[in-house]
Amino acid sequence: MAKQVKIKAEPRSEIGRSAARKLKARGVIPAVVYGGKDQPQPVQVSARDVNVMLSHAAGENILVELEIAGESRTALVQEIQHAPVGNNVLHIDFHAVSMDETLEAEVPLEPIGTANGVKNFGGLLEQSLRNLTVECLPRDLPDRITVDVSNLNIGDSIHVRDIPMPSGVVAKVQPDLTAFSVVAPAVEEEPAAAAATAATGPEVITEKKPAEGEGATAAAPAKEKEGKK
Repeated sequence: MAKQVKIKAEPRSEIGRSAARKLKARGVIPAVVYGGKDQPQPVQVSARDVNVMLSHAAGENILVELEIAGESRTALVQEIQHAPVGNNVLHIDFHAVSMDETLEAEVPLEPIGTANGVKNFGGLLEQSLRNLTVECLPRDLPDRITVDVSNLNIGDSIHVRDIPMPSGVVAKVQPDLTAFSVVAPAVEEEPAAAAATAATGPEVITEKKPAEGEGATAAAPAKEKEGKK
C-alpha cells in the first residue's frame, strides 16, 4: 500500500513568481491542497521534508498527513513540478482525501519474471498498459501492481481480468484490455539470397550483332542483278 508520511505545512498568503522566489531562497516550497469541501488552500512546506518524503517513496502514489495550523489533513500527492535544470521541486499539488471514502488513482504495472517465450524461443515481451486505474480506500492504495509474466509463451497474453488485484482494490478499466503479450521475433530476409541478387545484378538483354561478312554477302546478289540488266 502507499506509504503514509507526516509533513508540517503552513498557510501561505503570498502567491506569484516573486513570492515563490522568496520561498525558494528560504528553502521552502509553495504548494496547494485541493479537494474536499473546502476551497483550494495555498500552503508552504519545507524543501528538506519534501526531499526526505521523495527519497523514501516506494512508488508514485504518496499518501501524506499534512499538519496545517494545528489541524491534520490526509492528502495524496497529485503532482510535483520540477525545475528543468537541477530537477529541484518547484511546486506540489496535494489532493485531500478521506480515509473512509474510496478514491481513484493510477497505479504503475510492473512485470516480474522472464517470459518462457522470450527466454527459450526468442520472443519479445510487449507491455500495452503502463498504469492501471484503480478504486480503493486510501489505506489500500498500492504503490504498484506486479504481474508474473514467466508462464507466457509466444502468442500468449495477460488481460486486465487476469491480473490479481490486492485486497480492497478494484480495476476501473475494461477487463478485456491487454496488459502484456509475447510476440514472435521479426523475420529477416535470407542473407544468402540477398547477397546473390546483389552480386549478379539484373539480367540485361542486348540486340544481336550480325556475324562478320554477313552484311557483305547479302548485298552482293543485288549488284549482280543490276549488271545483267
